[in-house]
Amino acid sequence: MTQVPHRDAQWVRAAYESFVGSAGSQEPAGIDPVVAASWRRSLRNGVDPDHPGAVAVAGSGDLDDYRRDHPLAVAMPLVRDLVGGATGDGLVVAVSDDVGRLLWIEGRGPVRSAVDHVGFVEGAVWREESVGTNAPGTALATRRPVQVLGAEHFVRPVQQLSCTAAPVHDPAGGIVGVLDLTGGSAAGSHVALALVRATVAMVERELAARATRLRGPDGGGSAWAGGLAHELGAAAGAAEPVPDLRLLGTPALRERRLSLRHAEILLLLAEHPRGLGAEELAVLLHPGDLSLVAVRAEISRLRRVADGVLHGPLLSGSRPYRLARALRSDVGTVRSRLSRGDVRGALAAYPEALLRRSVAPGVERLREELEAEVRGAVHACGDAAAVEQWTARSEGADDHAAWARLARLAPAGSPQAARAWAHLGVLERRLA
Repeated sequence: MTQVPHRDAQWVRAAYESFVGSAGSQEPAGIDPVVAASWRRSLRNGVDPDHPGAVAVAGSGDLDDYRRDHPLAVAMPLVRDLVGGATGDGLVVAVSDDVGRLLWIEGRGPVRSAVDHVGFVEGAVWREESVGTNAPGTALATRRPVQVLGAEHFVRPVQQLSCTAAPVHDPAGGIVGVLDLTGGSAAGSHVALALVRATVAMVERELAARATRLRGPDGGGSAWAGGLAHELGAAAGAAEPVPDLRLLGTPALRERRLSLRHAEILLLLAEHPRGLGAEELAVLLHPGDLSLVAVRAEISRLRRVADGVLHGPLLSGSRPYRLARALRSDVGTVRSRLSRGDVRGALAAYPEALLRRSVAPGVERLREELEAEVRGAVHACGDAAAVEQWTARSEGADDHAAWARLARLAPAGSPQAARAWAHLGVLERRLA
């Protein structure tokens, strides 16, 4: 039997000490599977839990030259605009390159002193191979957004900190670096995750816009602003392939309706391309206990359904279970449109919450992440129509920040502005 994944500090610390003390023979049951897999890699890499391996620190002159020519240098003003204010809340903002070298670290006060003390400094290389589980290094290892809270860090001196990080992609889809927020408990919150995701999406749009301007004969960078961004996104969306997997409505695989459990499994496997073991799936699927026999039975039934729909195997192996082929999903469509700056198009592709009836812990986390990404993009965009579209939805009805943004974006004196200010008044009275 398995336990629900959770992040209670005492539970995590006990699981960590048991895992490290047994040299990995005691499985970290109940721990976030992403973290547990990272602990195993850290142990295999020989990371000392008490003393992180020596990290290379570039000389200041070499680092300055390297940063000046790095692709992310042009996006740093945007990063400072979007997350610079967070450094006043006991957080530091860090940006690394694609090998984990820390290029920019900005922040002050006790948290900055704390990260300096553990060697989290500009020019240092923070990868799992040398410092174990940490958000920037694990984001590089998994190629996905990651949160590492307190004792989830593999090296004890870092366990006083929490962090949230996400990889940044260039227009060709390659990883050029990682954006990270590090600090106290606030750095591991859902707000931090939404802020990091939204900032990364904006940075990726900026990199794409610059690439477009460099290629174009007239340098027309303004094509990425407001409604014109939507028009370009809609044009691109017309050529988008039809998703194989529908998760933002009635679950379906190529129009074949799926049970909720089968949709949950496909979502989790799609989000973990390296695969999941039966125990990991059980932990992610059930808010109580789910036997491994039940997981294997569901996988067996899913194989039969999927193979019949796709006329070939969808799942490969059982140790771990993984997808044998890439699946296009409507979740991917939403994220693709967000990355292009097409917030209106993303909202159109996001009719309802991700598998809204699911209570599987792994799905609930992904649902919250996707909603945070969409909300963050709405809060950051300059398209009044997109913001209004969001406020008309149930998720946006009480979103004070979105209504405040709509009030600022709408033409002064317009019915749109009047409605926004009136609704803000209602929300503020209710909050008071």
